[in-house]
Amino acid sequence: MPKKRILPFIILGILKQNPGFTGKEITYQFKNEIGEFWKASHSQVYPELKKMEQDNWITSNQSDKNEKEIYYSITENGEKILNSWISEPITQIPVSRDLFSLKMFFISDPTDPRIKELVEEELELLKKQLDHLKKREKAVFKNKEDKNLHYGHYVILKRAMARLQGQIEWLKTIK
Repeated sequence: MPKKRILPFIILGILKQNPGFTGKEITYQFKNEIGEFWKASHSQVYPELKKMEQDNWITSNQSDKNEKEIYYSITENGEKILNSWISEPITQIPVSRDLFSLKMFFISDPTDPRIKELVEEELELLKKQLDHLKKREKAVFKNKEDKNLHYGHYVILKRAMARLQGQIEWLKTIK
């Protein structure tokens, strides 16, 4: 089963927050805030913009001053699609992709009921992952000798557990 494409939803979120951004400005977002938890290159963004315009998720307007400069805006249909995606439950623990952070990033209203749902889903997933790592620790590192023989593995496992515990504690602070 192919992976669900996430980039179109990121672009929709960027355009909802920044109507009239150019492709260059959209790409630049991946070097700043969004780049902290998601990466996309110029060569990924521009083909996606074309497809999204064909699908009526966005519109484009050429600049009067520079015909190569194109400004993009989200359509009403695109807003519906973005809102629907943000509302979808997260059911998998992201390994290299942080869907929770990505969806939260695009919610502007602190009273949005999806915040509570996202936090609860993320807490559940992180607790399951932490439980799994604790079981792995017990299974793989039964004694001090096991830890010493595979010290790097042990340290990385402990780091992953600490990171998850920190995320769980942080999530509990979100109201």
